[in-house]
Amino acid sequence: MDVIGAGFGRTCTLSLKAALEQLGFGPCYHMADVVEDPRRVRQWLEVGDGRTTDWDTIFQGFRSAVDFPAVSYWRELITHYPEAKVVLTVRDPDRWYESARDTIFHRAVENDEPDSRWQRWLHRMMLRRVPEMALFPQMAKATVADRVFGGRLDDREHCIEVFLRHNEAVKAAIPADRLLVYECREGWGPLCRFLGVPVPDVPFPHVNDRIQFNRRRPWLELRRLVLGRRRLGG
Repeated sequence: MDVIGAGFGRTCTLSLKAALEQLGFGPCYHMADVVEDPRRVRQWLEVGDGRTTDWDTIFQGFRSAVDFPAVSYWRELITHYPEAKVVLTVRDPDRWYESARDTIFHRAVENDEPDSRWQRWLHRMMLRRVPEMALFPQMAKATVADRVFGGRLDDREHCIEVFLRHNEAVKAAIPADRLLVYECREGWGPLCRFLGVPVPDVPFPHVNDRIQFNRRRPWLELRRLVLGRRRLGG
């Protein structure tokens, strides 16, 4: 593991994943990889339940990791991979919570099932075909909602306090020469200097805003229904 992302989800982690992969630090592990490969759900459920912390098996084949659920275990990961550099992605805390509430927190706070009838049908059919995905809410609760936020995802002040406290804890725990505190709007420059690589001759990737996030779910579930347990990218 060469790079560990210590920033919470919705701090531009999917853009950072794309950037790290363009810079040669890929594949980069992200919650998207858990969604795309349902077998990983059980792995993280075992971590959340305290049954295993076999990080080398979980991250086998990956050179970097960002986003939840990995960031929930950032202290364990920086110890297990002592040579890895750490990137703490940050953003305005109020905007972070609004984004998280409307995306990754939304169904945990409201209802795990989609709103429309056809999406509910699609969701239920997908769960029958890929039963591992039925464990996804339980896994996310154990590794993110309960572990990080004490189950209080609908409590704005509490979540923002957790967010700010987390960022300060990372800064306090990691030496300055190993840590980059970073906003993706800063572009390639700070990231490439920190990692010691040339700046690519392409725009910095900006992906997965709130609209894109919420539009992706039904199409991912349709693909999962067709592919079954096979990895979406396989």
